[in-house]
Parts: sequence; C-alpha cells; structure tokens
Amino acid sequence: MGIAVLPLAWRGPSCGQDFDFHLQNWIELARSWHQGVFYPHWVASANYGAGEPRFVFYPPLPRFLGAALGLILPRSWVPLAFIGIALFGAGFSLRAMAREWITEDSATLAACLYIVNPYMMFVVYERSALAELLAATWIPLLVLYGLRRKPSIVPLALTVAALWLTNAPAGVMGTYALAIVVFVATLQEKEGRFAARATAAVALGLGLAGFWLIPALYEQRWVEIVRATGPLMRVEDSFFFGFVRLSSLAPPVSSEDRFNLMYHNQVLLVASWIVLALLVATAVAAWFSRACLSGKNCKPLWLALVVLSAVVCVLQFSWSDLLWRITPELRFLQFPWRWMLVLGMTFAVLAGMAAGLVPSFSAATRRSIAVRAVLILLLSCGISAWVSLSLWQPCDSEDNVAAQVASFNNGGFEGTDEYTPRGVNNSLIQQGLPPVRLLTTPNAQGSAEEDNPSWSADPATQVPSQITVTHWQSESIVASVQAPRPAWAVLRLVDYPAWRVVRNGTEIQNRPHRTDGLMVIPIRRGINQLEIRWRATPDQRIGFVSSLVAVAVTLTLAFAGRWNAQKVPLP
Repeated sequence: MGIAVLPLAWRGPSCGQDFDFHLQNWIELARSWHQGVFYPHWVASANYGAGEPRFVFYPPLPRFLGAALGLILPRSWVPLAFIGIALFGAGFSLRAMAREWITEDSATLAACLYIVNPYMMFVVYERSALAELLAATWIPLLVLYGLRRKPSIVPLALTVAALWLTNAPAGVMGTYALAIVVFVATLQEKEGRFAARATAAVALGLGLAGFWLIPALYEQRWVEIVRATGPLMRVEDSFFFGFVRLSSLAPPVSSEDRFNLMYHNQVLLVASWIVLALLVATAVAAWFSRACLSGKNCKPLWLALVVLSAVVCVLQFSWSDLLWRITPELRFLQFPWRWMLVLGMTFAVLAGMAAGLVPSFSAATRRSIAVRAVLILLLSCGISAWVSLSLWQPCDSEDNVAAQVASFNNGGFEGTDEYTPRGVNNSLIQQGLPPVRLLTTPNAQGSAEEDNPSWSADPATQVPSQITVTHWQSESIVASVQAPRPAWAVLRLVDYPAWRVVRNGTEIQNRPHRTDGLMVIPIRRGINQLEIRWRATPDQRIGFVSSLVAVAVTLTLAFAGRWNAQKVPLP
C-alpha cells in the first residue's frame, strides 16, 4: 500500500477528474459541523454561494471521512490519508474474504494484487474518484458474507448498507455482483439458503441506508438528475475502444465540445487498455487455478468468480447495449469500464488461488516467502512508476488545495448540473451577488452573454431599501428588509422544496420562479422579517424511520445470533 501511494507523497495530490469535487465536499461538511449541523443536505458554496442540494443525493461516508481527516490533519495531507485508508481497507477486506477459501499466504498475495491492480491506480491517479476507491473496501465482503456457510445476514446487511452509503454506482455493481455469485452458489448447492440470506440482507441493508437512499431516489424528480447521463457520460459512449466521433455531436460544435470529446476519448483509451489487461490477466488466472474445480473448499468460490468475470466481460462490448437498457439502474454507471472495480477483485482472488496451487511458490519456506515478497515488491514498484509517469495529474493554479480553500472562502464554486433544480439554468447565476437585494420585478436579472457573469447592480431594477442580515448559515437564514413600497426580495439562495420560508410569522409557499433558480420572496411596505430554514420533507422522514426500523431489526438479529451461539444444550 505504501508503495502504491508513494508518488502522491513525493509529487503531491493527483488532481484528477473528481479531485476538486471531493475536496469541496470535505470543506463544506466541516463548515456545517462548525455551524452545529451534523448531517447537512445543502452545499452552500456551490453556484457561487447560492448553493445546491448535493448532499441529498451524494452518499455520506466519503465526505464524512474526508471532513473528519481535515479536522486533525493539514488539508494538503487529507487526500493522501484518505487514499491510504481506502487502499488499506480494500486489502484488508479482500484478504479476509480470500482466507475463507484459500491459504493465508495466498490470500495475502491476492490482497496485494487487489491494491495495485491497474484499475485501482487508474481510480486514484487519473480519476481521483475517491468515493469509488473507498467502495473497493466493501466489494470483497459481499462475496465473503454472501457465500460463507455460517450465518451472515447481519454482516452482509451492514456491508450492503456501507456500500450504498459510499458510492451509488458501486452500490449498483455490488448488488448485481452479489446476485450473480449467490445464483451460482445456489445452483451448485441445490438449495436456497444462499439466495434467502442474500435477499434478506439486501433488503435490510437498503433499509439501513434508507435515511439517505429514500430521499436520494424520491427527490430526483426535483432536480436535473438526467444531466448525469448526458452526451459523453452515457454507457453507449464508453464501450471497449468505442471512441466517439466528432460527427456524432449535435451542431453547432464549439471549441469546448471538441476539447471534451478529445479528453473523453483519451480517458477511454487508457480505460480500454486497462480493461484488456485485466480481462486477459483474469482469464490466465482462471485457467491456472482451474484445479480448484476438483476441490471442495474453493470450488464454489472459483466457479462464482469465473461466471461473474464472464458477465463483466460481456458488459464491456457494444452488443451488450440491450442489457444496459433493460436492467434497472445499470445505465447510471455511465461507464462500462467501471465494472473493473469488480473484475480487479476476481482477478486478485483467482491469481491467489493459482499461486496457492504451485507447491514451490506456496510453501512456507524462507526461500518461497522471499520470492513472493520480491515479486510483490517488483510489481508494486513497477505499477507505482507507471502511474507516476502516465496517470498522475498535476494541479493547476485553480485546482490545488490552497486555491480550492481560497475559492471556498471567497465566492464559492461552480454548480453541479445534475443537482440543479428542475427548470433552472444554473449558468445564469451571477458571481458576487449580495445576500439579499430588492427588485422591482421577480425575474429581473443581468446579461447572459457568458456563463455565471459577475454581478453589477442595475439601477433600473433596484428598489432602495434597508437590508439587515442577522444570521446566514448553510441551512438557516434570518434577515430583515425595510422597503418603501411592495417589491421582491431576491436571495443569493437557490430555491428548493425543502426550504421553509416565513415572512413576519407567515409561511410563504407559492413563490415566483426565476430562470436562474434564485429564491424570490414578495415584500410588503415596511419591515419584513424573513426566516428561511431547511426542513425535513416527508421522504426524508420516511427514510429516517426506515433506517430506525432496520437498525432495530439488525440489533435483534445480532443478539439472537449471539444468544444461539452461546446457548449451552441441556444434558
């Protein structure tokens, strides 16, 4: 693990595709904690201070880990610490899974291969998809608790919940991967205990994650979630070496479109080579470990992993498009090569099985142990050198940690398209807006010649007033507006159904809609006391209750299992 992250310690964080997104989440959550909000829903720094409901939809565990690390470490160290913890967790969980069926030495070898496999490094260095990296911790545990023979409903349910609360695409992949391996085991054993356990555990795990999952699913109707699968973000744009042509883009094609297309094809090229390498390596490992078919211990795992690998292979090619279209939620993976997170696990375990079948390699002699250590060291150093030279992404002046912190404290960041409320164009939100301004009409706004232009007051639309902001936090605002006549208060706040707006003690429910999505409150002549607070919507309350019920069921099953294990039979 240490060698895998050595380039980060040497050269600094790799500012890949999602680096700034995660860093912003960590800083935002830490601010909410300082404000006394433990589980916030609103990201106030997005849309240049107008905010967005990102935390409703993005799973909580990665941001909680990153924010907690930021409280005890310098911010420039947090990405390295996060990656180190994620890789350690991935290796630890895969070793725990593999030990159930193969020797401890082979399981350790498999864990090392899992950590340094090319896709894991691609996730760390090229993409900086830190939530997906953290999800690699839970994927092996699905196999462990799904296929082991002793009762495992509770740990499997906890694993399912943790996976979904870490990364939604990984949750989709993990759930389908669990279904495949359990299906194979059920056919082998000719009994339904594996399927029954997995079904109960998945239902219980989704219930445990309900406090986040139910609002995230229900409130998609309130935002432009479809933008997450727009052009160049669709499954059909990223099949194995399936490069997108410029002619396929809808005219007019701008210079930005050309750049995005070139970048997409460049990433797809690297991802496709990684897919090819892992497919070949997995096939070779499966061939050399096929002797497991004659053994009772590792046969169920070998067959399940080989079938799972075959399914992953099929999903990489364009002729599997129908499967992507008809299988629920599968298209939200965006990129077929994301399945390499699962294939990296199957490769590592099959390679560990194959190594364990070689007597001279698996022997517990000093020579064999030294050979294994040297091979792993050479492989890790080779992978580390490759990612340092090929995948490590330098941070420009706007992406480094110091610049991100400065932007957070001075105006905020660009918004995220898929979390923009329906019917809103977040590129119209101006930068440098005052917290509250009084306008003659609710829809008055500046020029839209460029995205997110700087704000400048337009005397023709402004109403002279006395505005006092007494409290402005991420999820609660209190302000006073003294107006000479009826007007419209426009807040530097994106409107959303979860906001409760009160004016002089009366709730204002029917508010005008602006194209830029900013909140508009009708103002009467005289003093207007405004209170805007985030409130739990019905779907959020249902999600919270479902999690409480699931926790109660989980505790009951855990205590019942412990009681049965400790119960002494009567003579």
